[in-house]
Amino acid sequence: MSRSRTLALFAVVTVVYGTAFPAVKTGLDFVPPLLFVAIRNYLAAALLLGYVGLTAAYRTPRTRGDWTAVLTGGAFLMGGVGFGFVGQQFIPSGVAAIIFSLSPIVTGVLAWALLPAERLVGRDYLGILLGFLGVAIIVRPDPSALLDPALVGKLLVFVGVSVVALGSVLVRRSRPEMPIPALTGWAMVVGATIQLAFALALGESPAAVRVTPLAIAVVGYLGVFPGAIGFVLFLTLMEEVGAVKANLVTYLTPVVALVVGWLFLAERIQPATLLGFLVIVAGFAVLESRELAAELARYRGFVR
Repeated sequence: MSRSRTLALFAVVTVVYGTAFPAVKTGLDFVPPLLFVAIRNYLAAALLLGYVGLTAAYRTPRTRGDWTAVLTGGAFLMGGVGFGFVGQQFIPSGVAAIIFSLSPIVTGVLAWALLPAERLVGRDYLGILLGFLGVAIIVRPDPSALLDPALVGKLLVFVGVSVVALGSVLVRRSRPEMPIPALTGWAMVVGATIQLAFALALGESPAAVRVTPLAIAVVGYLGVFPGAIGFVLFLTLMEEVGAVKANLVTYLTPVVALVVGWLFLAERIQPATLLGFLVIVAGFAVLESRELAAELARYRGFVR
C-alpha cells in the first residue's frame, strides 16, 4: 500500500471512530442505551456476516478456540460497549472518547496477567501508572458526591473500557482459527443478545424508542461505519502499519470527538479533562517506547 493510501486509511478510521461518540450521544435522545447498542450490534453483525458469506469459506465457528473466542468476545469485547452507551447519558461525548483512549494501556495490564508470553518490565509500569493517573485526573472522584451523574457516567465508561480490554485479551488467549471478520460478526450477535436481555430485564421498553429520520440515520451510521466498515478498515490498517502505529488512532479519535461535540452538540470540556488526556497519551508513549523508538529509527533510515 502506498504512503498516501496508508495516510488516507488512517484519516478515515480516525474520523469514523471519532464521530462515533457524538453519534452515540445524539442517538441516546431517541433510544434507551442498552436497546441502542443492541440494535447497533445486530446491524453491524448482519453486515459483517454478509461480507464474510460473500468473501470467505470459513464462515462459522469450528474449533473449541473459535467457540470460546466468540462467546468471550461477545460477552466482554462486544458486551462491554454497553457500559459506554449507558455512561454517555451523563457525560460529553469527548470525555467518553478520552476515557476510551486508555484501552491500549488496560489491555497491556490484562495481557500481562493472562497471557504468559506478554510480560511487563521496567518502564512499562511507569506507563501504566501514568495512564491510570490520567483517568484519575479526568474522573476526579469526590467521596462526598459519589452519586453525582457525571462521576457515575465516567466510571461506567471506564468499566466499559476495562471489560472490552478483557474481552480482547480473552479472545487472543482462545487462539481462534476463524477469520477475524467472521469472529467479530458472531461475537456481535452474542453481545447484542446479552445487551437486549439486560435491556428488557432493566425495564427498557421498545415503546420508548422514538423513530425519527435523525434516529434512523444515527443508528444506521453507527452500524454501518464504526460498527462494520470501520472495523474492517482498522484491521487493514493494522496489517499495513502494525499494532503500535494503528493504536495511534485511539489518541486521535478523542480530538475528532471533541471537535464534533463542540460544533454540533455545544459540548464544553474542562481543562482538567484535557490534562488527563495528555497524561494518558504520555503513559502510552512510555509503555510503547521501545516499539515507537524502533519505528522512528526505521523512518529516519528510510528518509536518509
